[in-house]
Amino acid sequence: MNVTPTNLPGVLVVEPKVFGDARGFFLETFQAERYAKAGIPGPFVQDNMSRSVKNTLRGLHFQNPHAQGKLVSVTRGAVWDVAADVRVGSPTFGQWFGLELSEDNKKQLWIPPGFAHGFCVLSELADFQYKCTEYYLPQHDGGVRWDDPKLAIPWPVKEPLLSAKDLKLPTLEEATALPRFEQR
Repeated sequence: MNVTPTNLPGVLVVEPKVFGDARGFFLETFQAERYAKAGIPGPFVQDNMSRSVKNTLRGLHFQNPHAQGKLVSVTRGAVWDVAADVRVGSPTFGQWFGLELSEDNKKQLWIPPGFAHGFCVLSELADFQYKCTEYYLPQHDGGVRWDDPKLAIPWPVKEPLLSAKDLKLPTLEEATALPRFEQR
């Protein structure tokens, strides 16, 4: 597996080793010891999957307290995936990283606790999977608007399909329950 750091400390792009032949392919999507050595700690306590249609935009979401680290990938279709640093006091506060995750490139993105996460579906349909380091706790659910001008994320869709919840998210400036940066 190849692990590449991004412009956001702790956010990592993972390219699993793929073994393919005329029958198809095999790859490890997770192996605790190998991923821990690469900087992706566990334990993971919850796996989630979503299916979304083209132009769906989900995010930008985080949980505070009980921040979730997320290891995300796409098993069907393609998405443009984004991690944004919303940790108050972080040297990279307000910065983001984005990349395409797809069934073809088989890449994964590690998003450490405290970062907001979102994605936009590029294909007709996408199945999105993520492993989480904390349980989902709706009472601690938070988020930031997808089109926040301070973040200025160039989403690949002009009029996304959004949930009612995501339509009501605050801007980074308006958000009151942001996670705090913790020096490690």
